[in-house]
Amino acid sequence: MRVLGINAVFHDPAAALVVDGKVVAAAEEERFSRRKHGKRPVPFSAWEQPEQAARWCLERAGLTPADLDAVAYSYDPDLVEPSDVPWEDLRTEYARRAPRFLATALPGLDPAIVRFVPHHVAHAASAALAAPFAGDCAVLVNDGRGECRSHLAGSYREHRLETLAAQHLPHSLGLFYEDLTEHLGFLRSSDEYKVMALASYAKPAHLDLLREHVYATDDGGFAVMPLNWSTLAKKREPHEEMTREHAELAASVQVRVEEVLLDLVRWLHERTGQKRLAMAGGVALNCVANTRIFAEGPFDEVWVQPAAGDSGTALGAALSVAADSGEPAAPMPGADLGRSWTDDEIREYLDNAKITYEEPEDVAVAAAEALADDQVVAWFQGRSEYGPRALGRRSLLAHPGRAENLARLNEVKGREQFRPIAPMVLADRAEELFSRGPFPSPYMLFVHDVAEEWKHRIPAVVHVDGTARVQTVDPATEPLMARVLTEFDRRTGVPVVVNTSLNTAGRPMVDDPRDALECFGSAPVDLLAIGPFVVRR
Repeated sequence: MRVLGINAVFHDPAAALVVDGKVVAAAEEERFSRRKHGKRPVPFSAWEQPEQAARWCLERAGLTPADLDAVAYSYDPDLVEPSDVPWEDLRTEYARRAPRFLATALPGLDPAIVRFVPHHVAHAASAALAAPFAGDCAVLVNDGRGECRSHLAGSYREHRLETLAAQHLPHSLGLFYEDLTEHLGFLRSSDEYKVMALASYAKPAHLDLLREHVYATDDGGFAVMPLNWSTLAKKREPHEEMTREHAELAASVQVRVEEVLLDLVRWLHERTGQKRLAMAGGVALNCVANTRIFAEGPFDEVWVQPAAGDSGTALGAALSVAADSGEPAAPMPGADLGRSWTDDEIREYLDNAKITYEEPEDVAVAAAEALADDQVVAWFQGRSEYGPRALGRRSLLAHPGRAENLARLNEVKGREQFRPIAPMVLADRAEELFSRGPFPSPYMLFVHDVAEEWKHRIPAVVHVDGTARVQTVDPATEPLMARVLTEFDRRTGVPVVVNTSLNTAGRPMVDDPRDALECFGSAPVDLLAIGPFVVRR
């Protein structure tokens, strides 16, 4: 069965293709359109479809729209309840018309094969059916909102979902965090990770009050009561300085969300008795909370979908429809599900750009030598990542032993200086340097405590609270990046390199060779390793 999954109704529009239960391709529209998050999550944009991502997914598999057996759309307008949200009826109407919009965008597609999949069911399937233990685990979804809910807790057995709890709007942990994001002067539905980083710079000063306003309920859900943020911290405009009261508020909300998530996880474990938990939804991108769930919660294994936000619902919708048709899902092979280019195609880009480049004997060695010499390396290799994390396919790399490289990379990218950068580490060395979070950790979705004896050796990747958002690299699945780490370790005695996304502030991650050359040309990066080639500043 050939199923194309589509996420379009809110933000991060994306497409994914599942053939005979296996994930073939997945990509976000922003990587093609070069528009961060694809679009803003307003009702007026709900008509927009991930046209370019969908066409590429089909091309990857050698299919046409007419070859599809089903299209799975990750929102069900029939589940939307009456609302006083301005223009919500327009969003619902656009969702109803999605089959026609898609047929127009993908000529040859029969609109009758489009199926609506409830938003949180799509999130759940993206986690549970794509996990290494596909189809047999507890599942927890938390995000801003779906049709009329913001949460799902359930259990998958033999690829079938049993929903055990679902929280109705307006109660929403995701919207609660989004409201704080906006109050702190950041862009909501976009910059929540900045709030998570800021939270580490202060102690939670308002926990007692927040525990009265946000709490788990006996039925597996939760309540979020109205709160006047301005009584706790002055609303910050984007151009204004960050103050301690802003950091204290961020810390308070972060810790309270962690506590409620732990309550939800314990309730779910008690109801299911299962040992493994899969998570998705935008809240599951909160890697600090994820680590507390792993370290303090009752589940033996915790797996988080690397595209946990709305883009992942394209994959989940497709997997859900396939499973409902009797095709068991295979675990997703990794996050590298996007576009790639042959060596000859990359060479053609370089030749057309009329720039000087080299083809070293081993690009991994060339990169490691540059990193050991404290150069910043733009790394463009293989298929691009699905989801918001750069995982060694479209990355900026640097030496972790230079504390000043944190400020240096934030300046390269045009980011706030309070934001951390992350370490890549060889999988078989990870436990020497890091603890508390799970291993392996290939998707950078947990934080780990940095061992005391290593903090002074890799200061660039140690956050103010002594943690790091670790990505482990397995030579069996990532041989090229593992070789970079091995060669860097041989030269420096450090099995870690800095990894952050290959982009600048406000821009999507680099995806194709032209993007890579434009980014390299506009940012103070020393070396571009693109395919087997090297371009030097």
